Amino acid sequence: MDSKSNPTFYVDKIPVYGDVILSPMTGYSDVPYRAICREYGSAMHYTEFVPVEALGGKPDPDNKFWKRLDQQPEESPMVFQIFGNDPKLIVEVAQKIEALEPDIIDINMGCSTRRVSGRGAGVGMMKSPELIGETFRLLNQYLSVPVTGKIRLGWDENKNYVEVGRMLEESGAKLVAMHGRTKEQKYNGFADWDAIAELKQAVSIPVIGNGDVVEPEDIDRMIEYTGVDAVMIGRGAIGNPWIFSRRSRGDLTFGELIQTIRIHLREMINYHGPFGLIQFRKHFKKYVQNVGPIEQLMAEFMQADSADAFKDALDRCEAQVDINQTIGRLEIELEQFEDCETVL
Repeated sequence: MDSKSNPTFYVDKIPVYGDVILSPMTGYSDVPYRAICREYGSAMHYTEFVPVEALGGKPDPDNKFWKRLDQQPEESPMVFQIFGNDPKLIVEVAQKIEALEPDIIDINMGCSTRRVSGRGAGVGMMKSPELIGETFRLLNQYLSVPVTGKIRLGWDENKNYVEVGRMLEESGAKLVAMHGRTKEQKYNGFADWDAIAELKQAVSIPVIGNGDVVEPEDIDRMIEYTGVDAVMIGRGAIGNPWIFSRRSRGDLTFGELIQTIRIHLREMINYHGPFGLIQFRKHFKKYVQNVGPIEQLMAEFMQADSADAFKDALDRCEAQVDINQTIGRLEIELEQFEDCETVL
């Protein structure tokens, strides 16, 4: 579904070419990782979310929050995601960042962390549907770009996602994305795909489903089961950008894995400077999870104090393993080795 001649769906008048999207994630969905995922098929480009209170004053490229709104020319559609609990301040900041020319501005109403939701922002907004309606009516009135929202099922077992979804549409939202869990669930239990399907039937704007998509086959399974216009992948995409091309990580060769790691590391250093190596570590842990030849040297990788030292360790791993060996096979060999240790 990546044909450039046939959009999969539209956000207002903005075409989206594809049905799988990298979720906005703090500390992960920065410029380098968005580029990696775009290469494999991610169809929209969400920034890490930014608190509106942090965007006072003029844009400052040295400010970490303003830097989250950085974008590259090839990123389209580009979505700036912000959050807050004051409709007027949200609108004021949205007008300011609209000058940076995003294609879409998204309001996060799904973050479940106490620091965000506890003050009425993120999923905390879902406790006040009238506040959501006011916010989106003002945004629709004062912005020229489409405005969208990302929500959860609700705060707790009193789920109000249908009410909020309809409120969003009536107030001018052009798309709603929903994670199929409540605030209280956080990431525990299972995502409720039936609820996602219900929301899709309740509104006429595009709906993106999110939750429990960890394998390529889950993408089409969610689309078929819920009828959503697209699928958003968060945790299942960390260290696994190949999922956007519907390719299983287990089918990759060791050489392909190492090549992607090298590219990602290079882009992190180029974009973030020396601190990029430290930021890359959390990605690296997910890339090599259960890949025995690398996991055995994990301490060395984590202690590497330069990109060159990190690359040297990668070179040694690559020299010791058949680069045509699949990741799936290497994971099986690790399991068998651990089984032997248990027996011994």
